[in-house]
Amino acid sequence: MNKLELCEALNYVTALREKRSKMASIIEADQKLIPILIDIIKDDINPVSCKASWILEYLANKDLQPILSHINTFVDALSFISLESSIRPAAKICELLVLNEFSNNKLSHNHKLTNAQLNTITEVAFDWLIGEHKVAPKAYSMTILLWLGYSISWIHPELMQILKQNYETGSAAYKARAKRTLKILEKRQPSEN
Repeated sequence: MNKLELCEALNYVTALREKRSKMASIIEADQKLIPILIDIIKDDINPVSCKASWILEYLANKDLQPILSHINTFVDALSFISLESSIRPAAKICELLVLNEFSNNKLSHNHKLTNAQLNTITEVAFDWLIGEHKVAPKAYSMTILLWLGYSISWIHPELMQILKQNYETGSAAYKARAKRTLKILEKRQPSEN
């Protein structure tokens, strides 16, 4: 299947779990389609780019290994994603990648994220957190940055400042996640001094 054929197949995907599952099964069966799927996600003017994002997120929730096999392609695509309906799945995938990176039960020790990849994820997570986005990418970004801050020292102070700054104007869901995140950050504060 080439890019045009995959775009055509994505036209039939809807938000229904059954439709996403069927398309994800096709991608799983032929993992050479993953870089093509990521290429479609980068193409924000293509109406199926968000559907490609949904499928990639569906795959990541099931098994991160196929995405880890194409991690450079995925991370390189992050800066091209600007549609809200594509940002939410991308943020979720980044959250899964970061949680895996810092997990004791890491999926694959062969696929350690590089400093450059972690820096790119950090950059987009801050963009999603401070940008005019819905609460889901902001919440995923809080988790991403919280975990990355354990290995990149400047992140926690920046994250804390942003959360405190935006707390009053945030939605109820934003405030709930920010409150939890701030509580964790504030507990760590004394031990870092």
